[in-house]
Amino acid sequence: MHLFDPLHIRSLTLKHRVVVSPMCQYSSQDGFASDWHLVQLGRFAVGGASLVFTEANAVTPEGRISPSDLGIWKDDHIEPLARIVRFIKQQGAYAGTQLAHAGRKASTAEPWNGGRGLTEDQGGWQDVYAPSAIPFNDTYIQPVALDKPGIQRIVAAFGAAAQRALLAGFEVVEIHGAHGYLANEFLSPLSNQRTDEYGGSFENRTRFVREVTEAIRRVWPERLPLFMRVSATDYAPGGWTIEESVELARIVKPLGVDLIDTSSGGLIGGVQIPVGPGYQVNFADRIRREAGILTGAVGMITSPAQADQIVRNGNADVVLLARELLRHPNWPLSAARTLNQKIDWPRQHIRAAN
Repeated sequence: MHLFDPLHIRSLTLKHRVVVSPMCQYSSQDGFASDWHLVQLGRFAVGGASLVFTEANAVTPEGRISPSDLGIWKDDHIEPLARIVRFIKQQGAYAGTQLAHAGRKASTAEPWNGGRGLTEDQGGWQDVYAPSAIPFNDTYIQPVALDKPGIQRIVAAFGAAAQRALLAGFEVVEIHGAHGYLANEFLSPLSNQRTDEYGGSFENRTRFVREVTEAIRRVWPERLPLFMRVSATDYAPGGWTIEESVELARIVKPLGVDLIDTSSGGLIGGVQIPVGPGYQVNFADRIRREAGILTGAVGMITSPAQADQIVRNGNADVVLLARELLRHPNWPLSAARTLNQKIDWPRQHIRAAN
């Protein structure tokens, strides 16, 4: 098994194991996909990726990280996304979208505008929700603890968003359960201090994620894959752990999750994260081995040899690239050449392949 071997997941066959990771672009108005998204995502498909994910796609308007986030909370969003999906498919790649709710990290400025919490008079919104009324930090909006009807409303919104994703033509959906956003907030004891059936024990803290998975699988066809991104650890005492990530993977697999996209951190600031080349690969490897589920490795994977070795060693089944693809959108094509593997170049670029 190597980087350019195909991978079969349900009815899909990825032509190789290089996947475009979701990357927020903060380039939408009212959630609509724009020409920026068409070009940004389309160039990765032209560059040879096997599966191209959109950025986090908000399932409710108040679930956006910023006012400029991509959205899929209303039917009007479908056609602009479908346009992008059609182009990606024309290049021989699959199109995926990551369904997300920002939770207590919602209503913030774009990163280049400081990333601080935005009040209503600054263009943000007051409906910032979390499992418990604990802000991310003192620069973020104070969240409101969700009541049970509010939780069920958001669970239903994930299901409705998956239905719209299907209508747009996406063939993979990923649940965003990482980086300190709402699903991750329910999972971690550091952000979830509820005393009802959604807090306390591991079973209770995973309830929201299980219900979201079930809501999506009720509308997402059996033939199509469902991924889940997790933060494998909070890197903090008393927080979410890799052991719990393994157990979560065991639980969601029979609910219809096919692959765990393994990231880490993001729930709280000020923690020490041992950042370095492939620093999250060990988490993907452990979940893969102990939970018996496909995994994706992400995080400072840059060279073809490094990516190939991850797959050859059985540490993960796919590698997801982000910043390296921003620097080199044709990375899959050049990596295949470096590794002496066959890959189809776009006909329009065929002279560059020789």
